[in-house]
Amino acid sequence: MSILTINNNNFEKDVLGSEKPVLVDFYADWCGPCKMMSPIVEEIAEECNDTILVGKVNVDENQELAQKYGIMSIPTLILFNNGIPKETIVGLQSKEQIKQKLK
Repeated sequence: MSILTINNNNFEKDVLGSEKPVLVDFYADWCGPCKMMSPIVEEIAEECNDTILVGKVNVDENQELAQKYGIMSIPTLILFNNGIPKETIVGLQSKEQIKQKLK
């Protein structure tokens, strides 16, 4: 399962309109902790591809989305279910910590 590239144009359809829960990784290319989190997010996408979708939003390129969801620091992961943010995870976390919050 590949990770969706989410932006202002497809956010509503791919995240808010998804039948599956969607874990969205808000990141920036220059962010060190984001780079450390990226392989963890990719592993979660692989392991959980039956139950959730995973997408990434570059906050530098999609500032409207970052503002709309109150992204103050990155990385921030938000789990959307039925178009509603259900869980927010801020900062670098272990895969186990993230998976625990996704349950």
